[in-house]
Amino acid sequence: MQGQGHAQPVQRPPHDAVLVLLRVVFVALGVFSAGFLAWVMMLRLAVVTRRSVDFGLLVTVMAADILSVVLLASEPGEEVHTPGGYLGITLLFGGLLATVVYYLAADVRHFQRRREAYAAQAYGYPPPVSPYTTTTTPLGAQPPHTPPPHTVPPVSRPSHAQPPLAQPPIPAPPQRPAPARIEQVRAELDELSDYLRKHDGRDEGGR
Repeated sequence: MQGQGHAQPVQRPPHDAVLVLLRVVFVALGVFSAGFLAWVMMLRLAVVTRRSVDFGLLVTVMAADILSVVLLASEPGEEVHTPGGYLGITLLFGGLLATVVYYLAADVRHFQRRREAYAAQAYGYPPPVSPYTTTTTPLGAQPPHTPPPHTVPPVSRPSHAQPPLAQPPIPAPPQRPAPARIEQVRAELDELSDYLRKHDGRDEGGR
């Protein structure tokens, strides 16, 4: 089970000459065995790619080979002259042809993608995601929740801003002296004038 850690480094694929030699050997093994060992090609492909589809095709090819052997063995003589025998030959050689074509195409595609991933890794780029491998999450673990980015709605501004109107100053109401204060001042003035009169009269009498 693979977690969400770092991806495993891609191993360097074998040399093209080695891959071509292996393909020739496995195809020749299936052809020279008259199709009875065609399942060996699918076995190697399933081990290399580790795809469930290739393992399923391996089981299918093995079942077709076994069925063709049973049908051919049920022939009464050395020559094939029954419908079962013809069906066994059709399954044997038809399966061999389909297996060779699929094996070569899938093997070439697989190692081409590995070569591209290795080259990208060598240059420092992240390797492309391979369709053959899947990343599983442990039970009970949930991916971290990332809140959506908060965007501020744009504020519409008027095209022509008008300056605020200047308000005229409000004059303060005139303050009027209180009547009581005026009467008090007037009384004091009267007293002062009486005092001065008396003082002036005394001065004139003394002379």
